[in-house]
Amino acid sequence: MIDFHTHILPGIDDGSRDLSMTEEMLAEESRQGVTEVVATPHFYAHRMSFDRFLENRDLAARSTAELLKKRGDLPKIYTGAEVYYFQGMGRAERVKELCVTGTDTILVEMPFAQWNEQVFDDMHDLVMRQHLKVVIAHIERYYEFQKDRSVWDEVFGLPVTRQINAGSFLRGWLKSRFAMKVKREHPETLVGTDCHNMDKRRPNLLEAREIIARKIGQDALDESDARLDQLLQDAEEI
Repeated sequence: MIDFHTHILPGIDDGSRDLSMTEEMLAEESRQGVTEVVATPHFYAHRMSFDRFLENRDLAARSTAELLKKRGDLPKIYTGAEVYYFQGMGRAERVKELCVTGTDTILVEMPFAQWNEQVFDDMHDLVMRQHLKVVIAHIERYYEFQKDRSVWDEVFGLPVTRQINAGSFLRGWLKSRFAMKVKREHPETLVGTDCHNMDKRRPNLLEAREIIARKIGQDALDESDARLDQLLQDAEEI
């Protein structure tokens, strides 16, 4: 199993606060059968430069790599970013540096507001101009803001990949119904934990997958696993 969306690197964002918590989170991932983890710390262009972010991520990754050497029972880790949308990102040359290392796959966090044509243009340019494989993070969190869903439809008319948080399959009737509907209609939709800690936002991929398999079928998980294999084909371990 692969957990594509995590905040598991220590001390870089609002996820794991230190290496001890990272070890706990990785051990829990391993207990659930997760063998590969994509670390996707938050990147906000309006708060931090590309260089500063990449420097911080590399430092966190190096300390985590040392942990993996000491323990042979933890999942492999690849580094990427959860890139919050910024105007003009579709033509930003350095945005490629935020892809999962070794790939052209990028995780984008969209605006928590009504999407407009500028948003579509940037997604279009990421895909068509920069030739990136765009994964849109936790799509269930934006839908309520789309009173006019025309741009929503345009964005998902592009060859992008949807991602839903595991927790959305586990709690809240409206959110779980939406998550199940999307996964049923688009079985290639990725399920990631978006884990931040060992408390309210702990790793929970296995539980979500068990529910999906029971209510929709294993085929839906097989499709998203195949999509993940494609997206991470050349990913480089830390």
